Amino acid sequence: MVARAMGDFTQTSLGRKGVWAGYPAISPEQAAQIENLGYTAIWLGGSPKDLSPVRRLLDATSTITLATGITNIWNTDPAAIAAEYLQVEADHPNRFLLGVGAGHPEATAEYRKPYDAVVDYLNVLDDGGVPAHRRVLAALGPRMLRLSADRALGAHPYLTVPQHTAEAREILGPDALLAPEQKVVLNTDPAQARAIGRPPVDTPYLHLRNYTNNLKRLGYTDADIADGGSDALIDALVAHGSAADIVRRLDEHLDAGADHVGVQVLSSDGQDLIGVLEQIAAEWE
Repeated sequence: MVARAMGDFTQTSLGRKGVWAGYPAISPEQAAQIENLGYTAIWLGGSPKDLSPVRRLLDATSTITLATGITNIWNTDPAAIAAEYLQVEADHPNRFLLGVGAGHPEATAEYRKPYDAVVDYLNVLDDGGVPAHRRVLAALGPRMLRLSADRALGAHPYLTVPQHTAEAREILGPDALLAPEQKVVLNTDPAQARAIGRPPVDTPYLHLRNYTNNLKRLGYTDADIADGGSDALIDALVAHGSAADIVRRLDEHLDAGADHVGVQVLSSDGQDLIGVLEQIAAEWE
């Protein structure tokens, strides 16, 4: 079990309110605006092949934590990532959290047993000086969640619902970090909100068995997953409505045992990311 009081970074250092976005999607200027809105972490998805996107946003901000969501074990060398981590840490102490994950068999020709591959990657990070309490694991199923508690600060589940958060907390125990991602659409028309939220959920996630298997564990059926996802599934995976409605869903994760939630804004043409985040921040105590 990781000693979570070790060093100056603990799960409380991450704060409760995060923003999740693909790493090319947030500019340094936007990162500074997100920090000024009171968000305490930015998660960079999209599997960057090095830590340069992290450094670019750290250089533009002063207090917010940057985290990878995730660094993919198949397209990065763990020894190189460890060396980059140490340099980032030297330049920006206690502001970076390394999220690590195995991605998807559909996307990686070299894919093998993900659990074993993640363990091997973590072993190299250990040898390279990356502390266990400064990394998190992409985790959905019970085995990877347990590994998150044993070999990292905790878990960063993606494409989940509060029910999964509650079940993950039971598996992780009381002390490990639990930081799920939640997609949101700021639109009070359900049909319009689903029209915005369905395509990025369907492609690729409803065609990746890591995610579909997890949804089935939660009780969703093949019919829910087929044809772009049922309305019930999309509504569960993509919170929509007013800013207050969205905050109620974020709070459901926190009430279910999350320490932190990373908000991923899905928007229609012309909707400003910072404007949406500002409305959510105004409602989120």
